[in-house]
Amino acid sequence: MAIKLIVGLGNPGKDYQAHRHNVGFWFCDALAHLYAGIFKKESKFFGDATQVNIAGANVRLLKPDTYMNASGKSVQSIAKFYQINADEILIVHDELDLNPGVAKIKFSGGHGGHNGLRDTIKALGSKDFYRLRIGIGHPGDKSKVADFVLHAPNKSEFEPIQTTLVDSLNVIEQLIKGDVDSAMKVLHTQK
Repeated sequence: MAIKLIVGLGNPGKDYQAHRHNVGFWFCDALAHLYAGIFKKESKFFGDATQVNIAGANVRLLKPDTYMNASGKSVQSIAKFYQINADEILIVHDELDLNPGVAKIKFSGGHGGHNGLRDTIKALGSKDFYRLRIGIGHPGDKSKVADFVLHAPNKSEFEPIQTTLVDSLNVIEQLIKGDVDSAMKVLHTQK
């Protein structure tokens, strides 16, 4: 098993760029920069896509422009076109249940109330894909979640989130090669 597609979840456009909900986009942008990928609008995939070479493997990167709640349409279209199985996909998304500065890799599972994951599971007809969960913290009250994810993190949150993104980039080669256990071990024990 190896990862062939990395999808960062987020909302398109300048108005959303700095929001907590867009950490998946931040990760994909950093990854593309690191591996000399240039995102291009791909209307057939309903998003921006590029291909990079990581650890000798060609990996596609995707940032859906369907808005978070309809992410699955974009993920499904590129996966179908390139015949990529669900278990060869890594979805990078914001995670309310993890504090800023914490990231976890997970395979399969539910959507945990995350609409981007919910739509992706529905569109792929499978929950058996990898997730890179980037902690953004929780506002403490369920009724405040929608507003919270659609705002930029404050400075005390932003710096640990940035550190987590760097830590996650540092294990990407292991993930691409399919060495998920060692990637998890490194990432999950970061201080």
